[in-house]
Amino acid sequence: MNKIAFLAAALAASAGACAPHVRPLRPVMENGAVLAPQSETDEVVDRARAEGEAQRERLAEERGRNEAAALAACSGRACDAIARGEVALGMTEAQVLAATRTTAEAWDSRGSGRGAVMTGRGDGAGPHDAVGEVAYVTLQNGAVRGITYREPQGFRTVAAPGDATLGGVAAARAEALLREGDDFAARGDLAGALDRYDRADVLRADDPETTLRIARTLDKSLRPREAELRYRMFLHQMELERIRVTGEAYARWAAAIAEARDRVVVLDRR
Repeated sequence: MNKIAFLAAALAASAGACAPHVRPLRPVMENGAVLAPQSETDEVVDRARAEGEAQRERLAEERGRNEAAALAACSGRACDAIARGEVALGMTEAQVLAATRTTAEAWDSRGSGRGAVMTGRGDGAGPHDAVGEVAYVTLQNGAVRGITYREPQGFRTVAAPGDATLGGVAAARAEALLREGDDFAARGDLAGALDRYDRADVLRADDPETTLRIARTLDKSLRPREAELRYRMFLHQMELERIRVTGEAYARWAAAIAEARDRVVVLDRR
């Protein structure tokens, strides 16, 4: 019995020795204590914050002066475009700054006189107007002759009034999607190619070139019924095209028309 009591006492002593030691908490500061003066790091942060605010105020004042000067010198459509915050053909460099709500610091400019280029600084965070990110602007004799936007499908250039309309924008984006789809098709990614072609078809409906790409991609993807329908649609669109335009333009599609007719016959027999 004494041996058992001895072992129990030994185990209890061992457990106490292995237990964690909790130190009493000590106050970081005594009540009523006063903080020490700001450190050198705090002073640097405060100085940087003040300089940043001063810089923002300076840029805001400069943008305001630019916009006021541009509005005073503009007329007609240019004034309307500045009010919308949109770069337009025929604008001056000052009006471009006003339309994009930027200053000269946001651009890298080269050239002067007969030809000049304003390139936006930054990739994805460059100057923007109401349409999108402006990659660069070309000027001739002091007036804007071209506006190039950076878009998800690549670059889109506005060089004529029609390019800036909704139809012009849709057509340009459809072309970019077709090129992207062709790249996917060349790599063997038929699903990716079909996705781009379908999106282009939404933007530019009833386009034979897009319909033919979709038909070929569906054909290669072993989706015969869908491919046959698209080939038939292409032939229908080309018949309308033949009626609308001269034989020379229609002849340009002769090989594609023959291909579509052959594939319709083959797929119809499956």
